[in-house]
Amino acid sequence: MKKSSLLVLLLTFVLVASGCSVKTKTDVADKTNEPAPTETVTDQSPVDIELLGMSASESDLNIIRDQLTKNGFNVKLNIQPDYGSFKAQEDAGNFDIAHSGWTTVTGNPDYAVRSLFKTGGDYSILADSEIDNLIDQAATESPEKYTETYKQLEQRLVFDKAYIAPLYISLKSQAVNKDILNVDSVRLSKSRALAWEDIDFNDTSKRNTDPLILTQAASVLTSLDPIKGNDGSINQLNTNMYVRLINLTDDDKITSDGSLSYNHTIAEGNSEYYFILRDDINFAKIDNKKAVDTGERVGADDVIFSLDRAKDKNSVPDHRTYSLHEHIKTVELVTDIASLDGIKQSSGSGTIKEALEAGLDTKINELVTDKTQADNKAGKYQVVKLTTTEPFPQVLNYLAHQSAGIVSKKQVESINTYDVATFDVNKDIPYGDQNTITEGKQYNNTLYASGPYILSSKNDYEGIFLKNPGYRKGTSDEANISTVKVRFIADADSALSALRSSEIHLYYGVPETKYETIQSDSKLKLQSIESNAVSYLLFNTSNRDVAKSEDLRKAVLYSINQDEILQFYNNNKIKAVSTVSPLVKTGNEVVADPAKVKEFLDKYKASK
Repeated sequence: MKKSSLLVLLLTFVLVASGCSVKTKTDVADKTNEPAPTETVTDQSPVDIELLGMSASESDLNIIRDQLTKNGFNVKLNIQPDYGSFKAQEDAGNFDIAHSGWTTVTGNPDYAVRSLFKTGGDYSILADSEIDNLIDQAATESPEKYTETYKQLEQRLVFDKAYIAPLYISLKSQAVNKDILNVDSVRLSKSRALAWEDIDFNDTSKRNTDPLILTQAASVLTSLDPIKGNDGSINQLNTNMYVRLINLTDDDKITSDGSLSYNHTIAEGNSEYYFILRDDINFAKIDNKKAVDTGERVGADDVIFSLDRAKDKNSVPDHRTYSLHEHIKTVELVTDIASLDGIKQSSGSGTIKEALEAGLDTKINELVTDKTQADNKAGKYQVVKLTTTEPFPQVLNYLAHQSAGIVSKKQVESINTYDVATFDVNKDIPYGDQNTITEGKQYNNTLYASGPYILSSKNDYEGIFLKNPGYRKGTSDEANISTVKVRFIADADSALSALRSSEIHLYYGVPETKYETIQSDSKLKLQSIESNAVSYLLFNTSNRDVAKSEDLRKAVLYSINQDEILQFYNNNKIKAVSTVSPLVKTGNEVVADPAKVKEFLDKYKASK
């Protein structure tokens, strides 16, 4: 025992004294100047993400789900049946990413960003001062300058902060039953909604006996008050129910054709805008479900009232379009003819009076304050002057938007007697509430329409619109067909089937996946152009992890492969970067990158 103990002690002493005869990992590291190898544990578990969308976009949602799943996400789909329920989920913050879409129906790039991304915008959930400044800067610049500003905006919006993930630009398409409709009478405009008054039958004897039958997906209408909605449920409907000071041509040029104005012009300095009004448009109302001419002329007092409430956020509860009109400072009636002669046009040639009189049968002899006294044949006119808060020519594009539709001052004030601050959705009934035109015991149609058509009634199946008998009677702008029925068909296959069986005459907004079917049907005509419609994913920026983590948002951004999406649509869609992509070519491009996805997901997981 003693010998064994002594031997152990001796061996221990030798080992300690010889030091370098036993090498540790630390010793090796010290000699090679390399860090000691450590065991790395990588979190391979998928990241939960909730994707919100509507059933009409289910194909997109499935593609996005598959792309995200492939890149390390566990996707929960939150699919809602219609826009109303989708918006309720979005407003409640019940999503990480929402499948969203925006169409620049005014043809100007400011509209493509202001409502969506500016702090306090009608549809904005962002609050980013740098984005605010870039939006305001671009709004006052010429196209030559604003391209670079919008490029910087995209850099911040998409690449730096990943507030959105772009999907694609859509084509704008419609299919016409050419056996029933005169195809040449059916317009397809890049931005503005479908104009019904021009459409005609091949057999014109049917104008007063047969209805024009159209379709749209949404049956729940946000509001028939033009300033209270800006979505696919009402844009086309309100565009045809309310006349505006100006319109857009099919290729997005500003025009007075088909509007309340004979002419419009801009004064030197680009802050004052003048409009000379027609005297041949009256408001229509519904009496016993028939369209009746009220005898009330659409005049300057209605224009001033309509635009003042359009720019005032607090004029109605749940105002959805005020930011489109925030550059309007004042709207007023011009009473001094001499003032029109003393102001030059912004073009530098001619006076305001000369511009307003161009092409008129009778020149301006008198400016009247009472709209009932206007008599254009006798040279008695009303002229409205709009002043902007700063030089802002894009204001004209906004005046062509459905939210700038002219409502009756007298009628709206008689209906909206509630206090806006204490508005009670359970008892107060505002002008344009869809319940007032829905068949049943609640039906009480109080609409006054200044446009070519007025909505008589609706149910879950269809809405029935009747020709305004007081709209441009006896002119080329008078509506051709007396009755328009808008069938509510949410499913694309069902809508196409209805078109092919002649149950509907025109399918507006045909999905790209249905083109071949339409082209193979001899009685159908497909019309298609590049649109201003962009689909994208909007990130929750308030109450989810994606709100706090740029890394998580960027991981989603670089998971989206636009090439795969375009392939699904037979390349009948176009790549996008942001909502300005159809209007401004910035040169930016988003490219899917699995390596970046992994990098950003690892950063996100490490930060938790």
